[in-house]
Amino acid sequence: MAEVANPLPRLRRDLDLMPSPIADRPGLLLRDSFRYSDAILVLPPPLVPALELFDGRSDELDLRALLTRLTGDLATSGLAQHLIQALDEAAFLENTTYERYKQAKHAEFAGQAVREPAHAGGAYPDEPAALSATFERYFAGTQRGSRDVCAIAAPHVSPEGGWESYRDAYSALPAHLGSRTFIVLGTSHYGAPERFGLTRKPFRTPLGDSTPALDLIEALHRAAPDSIQPEDYCHAVEHSIEFQVLFLQRLFGPDVRVAPILCGSFARSIYGQDRRPEDHEPVRRFFGALREAAPADAVWVLGVDMAHLGRRYGDPFAARAQQDHLAAAAARDQQRIASLNAFDADTYWEQVQERQDDLRWCGSAPFYTYLRTAPKARGELLRYQQWNIDESSVVSFAGMRFTQENKP
Repeated sequence: MAEVANPLPRLRRDLDLMPSPIADRPGLLLRDSFRYSDAILVLPPPLVPALELFDGRSDELDLRALLTRLTGDLATSGLAQHLIQALDEAAFLENTTYERYKQAKHAEFAGQAVREPAHAGGAYPDEPAALSATFERYFAGTQRGSRDVCAIAAPHVSPEGGWESYRDAYSALPAHLGSRTFIVLGTSHYGAPERFGLTRKPFRTPLGDSTPALDLIEALHRAAPDSIQPEDYCHAVEHSIEFQVLFLQRLFGPDVRVAPILCGSFARSIYGQDRRPEDHEPVRRFFGALREAAPADAVWVLGVDMAHLGRRYGDPFAARAQQDHLAAAAARDQQRIASLNAFDADTYWEQVQERQDDLRWCGSAPFYTYLRTAPKARGELLRYQQWNIDESSVVSFAGMRFTQENKP
Protein backbone atom coordinates (compact mmCIF):
# COMPACT_ATOMS: atom_id res chain seq x y z
CA MET A 1 0.00 0.00 0.00
CA ALA A 2 1.43 3.37 -1.02
CA GLU A 3 2.25 5.80 1.75
CA VAL A 4 -0.25 8.65 2.11
CA ALA A 5 1.34 12.10 1.81
CA ASN A 6 -0.96 13.90 4.26
CA PRO A 7 -2.71 11.32 6.42
CA LEU A 8 -5.46 12.29 8.81
CA PRO A 9 -4.28 12.32 12.44
CA ARG A 10 -5.18 9.39 14.64
CA LEU A 11 -8.22 9.67 16.84
CA ARG A 12 -7.06 9.61 20.46
CA ARG A 13 -7.47 6.17 21.99
CA ASP A 14 -8.10 7.52 25.50
CA LEU A 15 -11.39 9.26 24.71
CA ASP A 16 -14.66 8.27 26.35
CA LEU A 17 -16.97 6.93 23.65
CA MET A 18 -20.55 6.03 24.50
CA PRO A 19 -24.07 6.15 23.09
CA SER A 20 -25.47 9.64 23.38
CA PRO A 21 -27.77 10.01 26.41
CA ILE A 22 -29.38 13.10 24.83
CA ALA A 23 -32.85 12.11 23.63
CA ASP A 24 -33.00 14.54 20.72
CA ARG A 25 -29.36 14.03 19.69
CA PRO A 26 -28.80 10.30 19.09
CA GLY A 27 -25.41 9.04 18.02
CA LEU A 28 -21.97 8.52 19.53
CA LEU A 29 -20.85 10.87 22.30
CA LEU A 30 -17.13 11.70 22.51
CA ARG A 31 -15.50 13.41 25.49
CA ASP A 32 -12.02 13.74 26.92
CA SER A 33 -11.47 11.36 29.83
CA PHE A 34 -8.36 13.34 30.83
CA ARG A 35 -10.20 16.68 30.73
CA TYR A 36 -7.53 18.28 28.60
CA SER A 37 -10.53 19.64 26.71
CA ASP A 38 -14.02 20.40 27.99
CA ALA A 39 -15.56 19.73 24.58
CA ILE A 40 -18.29 17.14 24.10
CA LEU A 41 -19.18 16.04 20.58
CA VAL A 42 -22.14 13.94 19.46
CA LEU A 43 -21.59 12.30 16.09
CA PRO A 44 -24.85 11.41 14.28
CA PRO A 45 -25.23 7.65 13.64
CA PRO A 46 -24.59 7.80 9.85
CA LEU A 47 -21.22 9.51 10.42
CA VAL A 48 -19.84 7.21 13.13
CA PRO A 49 -18.00 4.92 10.63
CA ALA A 50 -15.99 7.95 9.47
CA LEU A 51 -14.01 7.87 12.74
CA GLU A 52 -12.28 4.70 11.53
CA LEU A 53 -10.43 6.75 8.91
CA PHE A 54 -8.72 8.87 11.57
CA ASP A 55 -6.07 6.17 11.80
CA GLY A 56 -2.86 7.90 10.67
CA ARG A 57 -3.00 6.11 7.29
CA SER A 58 -6.08 7.44 5.47
CA ASP A 59 -6.35 10.95 4.02
CA GLU A 60 -9.08 13.52 3.37
CA LEU A 61 -9.88 12.03 -0.04
CA ASP A 62 -10.60 8.69 1.64
CA LEU A 63 -12.81 10.50 4.13
CA ARG A 64 -14.74 12.33 1.42
CA ALA A 65 -15.27 9.08 -0.50
CA LEU A 66 -16.61 7.36 2.60
CA LEU A 67 -18.89 10.29 3.41
CA THR A 68 -20.29 10.11 -0.10
CA ARG A 69 -21.15 6.43 0.40
CA LEU A 70 -22.64 7.14 3.84
CA THR A 71 -24.72 10.16 2.82
CA GLY A 72 -25.34 9.62 -0.88
CA ASP A 73 -24.14 13.19 -1.48
CA LEU A 74 -21.28 13.85 -3.91
CA ALA A 75 -20.47 17.27 -2.41
CA THR A 76 -18.85 16.18 0.86
CA SER A 77 -15.74 18.35 1.03
CA GLY A 78 -17.44 20.80 3.40
CA LEU A 79 -18.69 18.01 5.66
CA ALA A 80 -15.23 16.41 5.73
CA GLN A 81 -13.60 19.73 6.64
CA HIS A 82 -16.20 20.36 9.34
CA LEU A 83 -15.60 16.95 10.91
CA ILE A 84 -11.80 17.35 10.85
CA GLN A 85 -12.05 20.85 12.32
CA ALA A 86 -14.46 19.80 15.07
CA LEU A 87 -12.24 16.90 16.17
CA ASP A 88 -9.13 19.08 16.00
CA GLU A 89 -10.58 22.00 17.99
CA ALA A 90 -11.83 19.56 20.64
CA ALA A 91 -8.25 18.18 20.94
CA PHE A 92 -9.54 14.70 20.11
CA LEU A 93 -6.82 13.97 17.53
CA GLU A 94 -3.18 12.99 18.08
CA ASN A 95 -1.71 16.21 16.72
CA THR A 96 -0.19 19.51 17.83
CA THR A 97 -3.51 20.84 19.14
CA TYR A 98 -3.77 17.88 21.50
CA GLU A 99 -0.14 18.21 22.61
CA ARG A 100 -0.68 21.89 23.37
CA TYR A 101 -3.76 21.19 25.48
CA LYS A 102 -2.01 18.30 27.24
CA GLN A 103 1.13 20.25 28.13
CA ALA A 104 -0.93 23.16 29.44
CA LYS A 105 -3.02 20.94 31.72
CA HIS A 106 0.01 19.02 33.03
CA ALA A 107 1.79 22.28 33.80
CA GLU A 108 -1.30 23.64 35.51
CA PHE A 109 -1.59 20.58 37.77
CA ALA A 110 2.14 20.56 38.57
CA GLY A 111 1.93 24.18 39.69
CA GLN A 112 -1.03 23.73 42.01
CA ALA A 113 -0.44 23.65 45.76
CA VAL A 114 -3.39 21.30 46.32
CA ARG A 115 -5.23 18.69 44.35
CA GLU A 116 -8.50 20.48 43.64
CA PRO A 117 -11.77 18.52 43.82
CA ALA A 118 -12.60 17.26 40.35
CA HIS A 119 -16.04 15.80 41.02
CA ALA A 120 -17.61 18.15 43.58
CA GLY A 121 -20.89 19.54 42.32
CA GLY A 122 -21.40 16.47 40.14
CA ALA A 123 -20.85 13.19 41.96
CA TYR A 124 -21.46 14.83 45.35
CA PRO A 125 -22.54 18.26 46.65
CA ASP A 126 -19.96 21.04 46.54
CA GLU A 127 -21.48 22.98 49.46
CA PRO A 128 -20.54 21.79 52.99
CA ALA A 129 -24.12 22.01 54.33
CA ALA A 130 -25.57 19.99 51.45
CA LEU A 131 -22.70 17.49 51.69
CA SER A 132 -23.29 17.04 55.43
CA ALA A 133 -26.97 16.42 54.80
CA THR A 134 -26.09 13.82 52.18
CA PHE A 135 -23.76 12.03 54.58
CA GLU A 136 -26.42 12.11 57.29
CA ARG A 137 -28.76 10.35 54.89
CA TYR A 138 -26.14 7.76 53.94
CA PHE A 139 -25.12 6.95 57.53
CA ALA A 140 -28.48 7.31 59.29
CA GLY A 141 -28.91 4.71 62.03
CA THR A 142 -25.40 3.25 61.73
CA GLN A 143 -22.87 2.71 64.49
CA ARG A 144 -19.09 2.90 64.23
CA GLY A 145 -17.18 -0.37 64.25
CA SER A 146 -15.44 -1.54 67.39
CA ARG A 147 -13.08 -4.13 65.94
CA ASP A 148 -9.47 -3.24 65.18
CA VAL A 149 -9.88 -3.05 61.43
CA CYS A 150 -6.67 -2.73 59.41
CA ALA A 151 -8.23 -2.24 55.97
CA ILE A 152 -11.46 -1.68 54.11
CA ALA A 153 -12.51 -1.94 50.48
CA ALA A 154 -15.15 0.50 49.27
CA PRO A 155 -16.49 1.27 45.80
CA HIS A 156 -15.46 4.14 43.60
CA VAL A 157 -18.72 4.35 41.66
CA SER A 158 -20.79 7.48 42.15
CA PRO A 159 -21.55 7.67 45.89
CA GLU A 160 -25.25 7.99 45.10
CA GLY A 161 -25.14 4.69 43.22
CA GLY A 162 -23.04 2.78 45.75
CA TRP A 163 -23.80 4.54 49.04
CA GLU A 164 -24.84 1.37 50.90
CA SER A 165 -21.50 -0.32 50.22
CA TYR A 166 -19.63 2.90 51.07
CA ARG A 167 -21.62 3.14 54.30
CA ASP A 168 -20.95 -0.45 55.36
CA ALA A 169 -17.22 -0.23 54.61
CA TYR A 170 -16.63 3.11 56.33
CA SER A 171 -18.85 2.30 59.30
CA ALA A 172 -16.43 -0.56 60.03
CA LEU A 173 -13.65 1.94 60.89
CA PRO A 174 -13.60 2.74 64.63
CA ALA A 175 -13.08 6.32 65.80
CA HIS A 176 -9.67 5.70 67.39
CA LEU A 177 -8.00 5.19 63.99
CA GLY A 178 -8.12 8.88 63.13
CA SER A 179 -4.45 9.60 63.91
CA ARG A 180 -3.16 6.78 61.68
CA THR A 181 -1.76 7.00 58.17
CA PHE A 182 -4.34 5.92 55.59
CA ILE A 183 -2.77 4.28 52.55
CA VAL A 184 -5.38 4.76 49.83
CA LEU A 185 -4.96 2.45 46.85
CA GLY A 186 -7.12 3.61 43.96
CA THR A 187 -7.74 2.32 40.48
CA SER A 188 -5.90 4.39 37.87
CA HIS A 189 -8.39 4.38 35.02
CA TYR A 190 -6.12 6.49 32.82
CA GLY A 191 -2.56 5.85 34.01
CA ALA A 192 0.21 3.76 32.51
CA PRO A 193 0.01 -0.02 33.06
CA GLU A 194 2.41 -1.47 35.62
CA ARG A 195 3.08 1.98 37.09
CA PHE A 196 1.94 3.74 40.26
CA GLY A 197 0.83 7.37 40.37
CA LEU A 198 1.77 9.49 43.40
CA THR A 199 1.19 13.08 44.39
CA ARG A 200 2.51 15.11 47.29
CA LYS A 201 -0.48 17.46 47.15
CA PRO A 202 -3.18 17.64 49.82
CA PHE A 203 -6.60 16.63 48.54
CA ARG A 204 -9.07 19.49 48.79
CA THR A 205 -12.79 18.78 49.20
CA PRO A 206 -15.70 20.89 50.45
CA LEU A 207 -14.73 19.64 53.93
CA GLY A 208 -11.17 20.98 53.79
CA ASP A 209 -7.63 19.81 52.92
CA SER A 210 -6.18 16.42 53.75
CA THR A 211 -2.64 15.98 55.07
CA PRO A 212 -0.28 14.13 52.70
CA ALA A 213 1.86 11.40 54.28
CA LEU A 214 5.04 12.91 52.88
CA ASP A 215 7.44 10.63 54.73
CA LEU A 216 5.91 7.55 53.13
CA ILE A 217 5.55 9.21 49.74
CA GLU A 218 9.21 10.32 49.71
CA ALA A 219 10.37 6.87 50.81
CA LEU A 220 8.58 5.33 47.84
CA HIS A 221 10.14 7.86 45.47
CA ARG A 222 13.61 7.01 46.77
CA ALA A 223 13.21 3.24 46.69
CA ALA A 224 11.30 2.79 43.41
CA PRO A 225 11.64 5.89 41.21
CA ASP A 226 11.29 3.98 37.94
CA SER A 227 8.00 2.44 39.12
CA ILE A 228 6.32 5.78 39.83
CA GLN A 229 4.66 8.53 37.84
CA PRO A 230 5.60 11.52 40.05
CA GLU A 231 2.90 14.16 40.48
CA ASP A 232 0.81 12.00 38.19
CA TYR A 233 -1.65 14.19 36.29
CA CYS A 234 -4.13 11.31 36.48
CA HIS A 235 -4.74 12.39 40.08
CA ALA A 236 -6.22 15.63 38.73
CA VAL A 237 -9.15 13.83 37.11
CA GLU A 238 -9.33 10.47 38.87
CA HIS A 239 -12.30 9.79 41.17
CA SER A 240 -11.21 6.52 42.79
CA ILE A 241 -9.17 8.27 45.51
CA GLU A 242 -11.12 11.54 45.71
CA PHE A 243 -14.24 9.72 46.92
CA GLN A 244 -12.27 7.80 49.57
CA VAL A 245 -10.67 10.97 50.93
CA LEU A 246 -14.11 12.55 51.18
CA PHE A 247 -15.49 9.68 53.28
CA LEU A 248 -12.35 9.59 55.45
CA GLN A 249 -12.69 13.31 56.12
CA ARG A 250 -16.29 12.82 57.14
CA LEU A 251 -15.19 10.28 59.75
CA PHE A 252 -11.86 11.67 60.97
CA GLY A 253 -11.77 15.36 60.07
CA PRO A 254 -10.50 17.26 57.04
CA ASP A 255 -6.79 16.93 57.87
CA VAL A 256 -6.79 13.13 57.81
CA ARG A 257 -3.31 11.82 56.89
CA VAL A 258 -3.37 10.18 53.46
CA ALA A 259 -0.89 8.48 51.13
CA PRO A 260 -2.75 8.46 47.77
CA ILE A 261 -1.49 5.77 45.37
CA LEU A 262 -3.02 5.16 41.95
CA CYS A 263 -2.44 1.63 40.66
CA GLY A 264 -2.18 1.19 36.90
CA SER A 265 -3.58 -2.01 35.44
CA PHE A 266 -1.40 -5.14 35.50
CA ALA A 267 -2.02 -5.77 31.83
CA ARG A 268 1.16 -7.76 31.19
CA SER A 269 0.11 -10.65 33.40
CA ILE A 270 -3.55 -10.53 32.35
CA TYR A 271 -2.54 -10.90 28.70
CA GLY A 272 0.13 -13.51 29.24
CA GLN A 273 3.43 -11.64 29.10
CA ASP A 274 4.13 -12.27 32.81
CA ARG A 275 2.74 -14.95 35.08
CA ARG A 276 2.37 -12.58 38.02
CA PRO A 277 2.41 -8.77 38.12
CA GLU A 278 5.60 -8.74 40.17
CA ASP A 279 7.41 -10.69 37.43
CA HIS A 280 7.62 -7.25 35.81
CA GLU A 281 10.49 -5.38 37.49
CA PRO A 282 8.79 -1.99 38.12
CA VAL A 283 5.90 -3.72 39.90
CA ARG A 284 8.21 -5.96 41.93
CA ARG A 285 10.31 -2.99 43.02
CA PHE A 286 7.29 -0.92 44.05
CA PHE A 287 5.78 -3.80 46.00
CA GLY A 288 9.02 -4.15 47.95
CA ALA A 289 9.25 -0.41 48.58
CA LEU A 290 5.68 -0.14 49.84
CA ARG A 291 6.01 -3.25 52.01
CA GLU A 292 9.14 -1.78 53.61
CA ALA A 293 7.97 1.83 54.02
CA ALA A 294 4.35 1.42 55.14
CA PRO A 295 3.85 2.17 58.86
CA ALA A 296 3.06 -0.95 60.88
CA ASP A 297 -0.19 0.59 62.11
CA ALA A 298 -1.29 2.03 58.75
CA VAL A 299 -4.91 1.61 57.72
CA TRP A 300 -5.35 0.53 54.11
CA VAL A 301 -8.28 1.86 52.08
CA LEU A 302 -9.05 0.42 48.66
CA GLY A 303 -11.16 2.45 46.21
CA VAL A 304 -12.26 -0.39 43.95
CA ASP A 305 -15.08 -1.49 41.70
CA MET A 306 -15.44 -5.01 40.40
CA ALA A 307 -17.11 -6.28 37.21
CA HIS A 308 -18.05 -4.03 34.27
CA LEU A 309 -20.44 -5.69 31.83
CA GLY A 310 -22.85 -4.57 29.14
CA ARG A 311 -22.96 -2.41 26.05
CA ARG A 312 -21.00 0.53 27.49
CA TYR A 313 -18.05 -1.83 28.00
CA GLY A 314 -18.13 -3.49 24.58
CA ASP A 315 -20.35 -6.50 25.28
CA PRO A 316 -22.97 -7.45 22.66
CA PHE A 317 -25.71 -7.81 25.29
CA ALA A 318 -27.72 -5.42 27.41
CA ALA A 319 -26.85 -6.03 31.04
CA ARG A 320 -29.36 -5.93 33.87
CA ALA A 321 -28.30 -6.21 37.52
CA GLN A 322 -28.65 -9.75 38.92
CA GLN A 323 -30.21 -11.07 35.69
CA ASP A 324 -28.92 -13.47 33.04
CA HIS A 325 -25.21 -12.73 32.41
CA LEU A 326 -25.02 -10.79 35.66
CA ALA A 327 -26.20 -13.71 37.78
CA ALA A 328 -23.26 -15.76 36.47
CA ALA A 329 -20.95 -12.78 36.98
CA ALA A 330 -22.08 -12.50 40.61
CA ALA A 331 -21.04 -16.11 41.24
CA ARG A 332 -17.59 -15.45 39.76
CA ASP A 333 -17.30 -12.20 41.75
CA GLN A 334 -17.99 -14.17 44.90
CA GLN A 335 -15.21 -16.62 44.07
CA ARG A 336 -12.72 -13.76 43.83
CA ILE A 337 -14.06 -12.19 47.03
CA ALA A 338 -13.53 -15.51 48.82
CA SER A 339 -9.87 -15.47 47.75
CA LEU A 340 -9.52 -11.87 48.95
CA ASN A 341 -11.05 -12.78 52.29
CA ALA A 342 -8.54 -15.63 52.59
CA PHE A 343 -5.69 -13.26 51.65
CA ASP A 344 -4.80 -15.75 48.93
CA ALA A 345 -3.03 -13.62 46.32
CA ASP A 346 -2.07 -16.53 44.05
CA THR A 347 -5.58 -17.93 43.69
CA TYR A 348 -7.05 -14.46 43.35
CA TRP A 349 -4.73 -13.58 40.48
CA GLU A 350 -5.40 -16.88 38.71
CA GLN A 351 -9.09 -15.96 38.84
CA VAL A 352 -8.38 -12.50 37.40
CA GLN A 353 -6.39 -14.04 34.56
CA GLU A 354 -9.24 -16.36 33.53
CA ARG A 355 -10.43 -15.43 30.02
CA GLN A 356 -8.14 -12.37 30.22
CA ASP A 357 -10.35 -10.87 32.92
CA ASP A 358 -13.53 -10.78 30.85
CA LEU A 359 -15.30 -9.48 33.97
CA ARG A 360 -13.18 -6.31 33.68
CA TRP A 361 -12.51 -5.88 37.40
CA CYS A 362 -11.08 -2.36 37.37
CA GLY A 363 -10.10 -2.84 41.02
CA SER A 364 -7.93 -5.88 40.34
CA ALA A 365 -4.60 -3.98 40.59
CA PRO A 366 -5.33 -2.21 43.93
CA PHE A 367 -6.63 -5.47 45.42
CA TYR A 368 -3.52 -7.39 44.32
CA THR A 369 -1.21 -4.60 45.49
CA TYR A 370 -2.84 -4.78 48.91
CA LEU A 371 -2.49 -8.57 49.12
CA ARG A 372 1.20 -8.42 48.21
CA THR A 373 2.28 -5.48 50.36
CA ALA A 374 0.16 -5.32 53.54
CA PRO A 375 0.43 -7.58 56.62
CA LYS A 376 -1.68 -10.70 56.26
CA ALA A 377 -5.27 -10.19 57.30
CA ARG A 378 -8.62 -11.92 57.04
CA GLY A 379 -11.40 -10.30 55.10
CA GLU A 380 -15.14 -10.15 55.50
CA LEU A 381 -17.73 -9.24 52.89
CA LEU A 382 -20.15 -6.69 54.33
CA ARG A 383 -22.24 -6.02 51.24
CA TYR A 384 -22.16 -6.97 47.56
CA GLN A 385 -24.07 -4.98 44.96
CA GLN A 386 -24.69 -4.67 41.24
CA TRP A 387 -25.83 -1.34 39.82
CA ASN A 388 -27.09 -0.41 36.37
CA ILE A 389 -24.89 2.55 35.52
CA ASP A 390 -27.12 2.96 32.45
CA GLU A 391 -29.97 0.95 30.93
CA SER A 392 -27.70 -1.67 29.37
CA SER A 393 -24.51 -1.66 31.51
CA VAL A 394 -23.77 -2.88 35.03
CA VAL A 395 -20.99 -2.34 37.55
CA SER A 396 -20.54 -4.57 40.59
CA PHE A 397 -18.85 -3.53 43.83
CA ALA A 398 -18.74 -4.31 47.52
CA GLY A 399 -18.05 -3.09 51.02
CA MET A 400 -15.42 -5.20 52.82
CA ARG A 401 -13.33 -5.05 55.97
CA PHE A 402 -10.07 -6.75 56.95
CA THR A 403 -8.66 -7.53 60.40
CA GLN A 404 -5.19 -8.80 61.16
CA GLU A 405 -5.14 -12.50 61.88
CA ASN A 406 -3.85 -12.16 65.43
CA LYS A 407 -6.63 -9.70 66.36
CA PRO A 408 -10.08 -10.71 67.64
